[in-house]
Amino acid sequence: MSIKSPTIFQRKRLAISLSLLGAFLGSCVHASYAVAQDIKVALIAGKTGALEAYAKETETGFMMGLEYMTGGKMEINGKKIKVIIKDDQSKPDMGRTLLAEAYGDDKVDIAVGTTSSGSALAMLPVAEEYKKILIIEPAVADAITGDKWNRYIFRTSRNSMQDALAAASTIKAGGSIAFLAQDYAFGRDAVKAAKEALATAGSKAKVVHEEYAAQTSTDFTAPAQRIFDALKNKPEPRILQIVWAGPSPMNKLADLKPERFGINLAPGGNILPVMKLWKSYVGTQGTIYYYYDFPKNKMNDWLVAEHTKRFKAPPDFFTAGGFAAASAVYTALSKAQSTNTEKLITAMEGMEFDTPKGKMNFRKEDHQALQSMYHFKIKKDQKNEWDLLELVREIPANEIPVPVKNKR
Repeated sequence: MSIKSPTIFQRKRLAISLSLLGAFLGSCVHASYAVAQDIKVALIAGKTGALEAYAKETETGFMMGLEYMTGGKMEINGKKIKVIIKDDQSKPDMGRTLLAEAYGDDKVDIAVGTTSSGSALAMLPVAEEYKKILIIEPAVADAITGDKWNRYIFRTSRNSMQDALAAASTIKAGGSIAFLAQDYAFGRDAVKAAKEALATAGSKAKVVHEEYAAQTSTDFTAPAQRIFDALKNKPEPRILQIVWAGPSPMNKLADLKPERFGINLAPGGNILPVMKLWKSYVGTQGTIYYYYDFPKNKMNDWLVAEHTKRFKAPPDFFTAGGFAAASAVYTALSKAQSTNTEKLITAMEGMEFDTPKGKMNFRKEDHQALQSMYHFKIKKDQKNEWDLLELVREIPANEIPVPVKNKR
């Protein structure tokens, strides 16, 4: 049986069919590639437990930051951004597990988190194992960018030493200081940093007592008495520095009348619902990472106006932190033009980026974001429930000489 050669018409029709099939298969591959190229970011936060309020603010700020940076498109370099949110309940083992899940199962390009310093420290080796970027926000323990650091870790949040150096810059004269702090990594790390910061700032004040209380403490009578006994006969000014995450014990300490012994309370900055309770302590001074009315820039103007419109309240301490992390993510991906980890590290080391506080930059040596802080005092004339603080002075980053401690 003879087989006839295809006619010219049949050959043309076959060629067209093959061409269409190729185009179809190519479009399928392109569509698959486009989906695979969506940028995935994991946001891990302690949304359950004592730090829940902080975590929720971080999430709000992060999503608003991406909205602002992308003009509402939620795209970077033409690729859609997908944010995967996970709750580690501020538990180190869960933080470690969820980050591994994000890198391994979810295939995220970058991760951001977390609220608790203990959980953040547990996550650091996971980033190194998977060779993926982890931006720390808002955990503050110095060890994160210190002896526990690795090259995949960047931090937008301030660290304990930045807090301490800012506070020390306001206490350069002599006097006596006691600390009340929570008895876990954050509190002990903060007091250690504060003592070092006083020496770095050249302060003549002397630390005469350190008091540590359980995170769940509600009765401060006994700790306060020990503090008062330690301070009452020491040189003035006598300052009780409060280092506390969550609901502050400041009011309870004030009820015990430290002024009887010439002792002044010095709170660290806190979230707005906590600081609202300080209205009776007009003139009391402290330092803070962010207060909505202090920074004067276009980004903060948008955040304050938009947050107030949506939530009937101004943005808070951790809202600004989440926003800063989003700005770092957007700036890094835009600069690197890639999700490749090595290209991101190259782009991020020394990178300057805008935040509601103004410009920050990732120091090349340890990837800590260098940034301004604020010296405040509690206002006398408060116009509304959120009109709480008066700016004494912005403390610029170049006056906060954070030491490099990662032994890179």
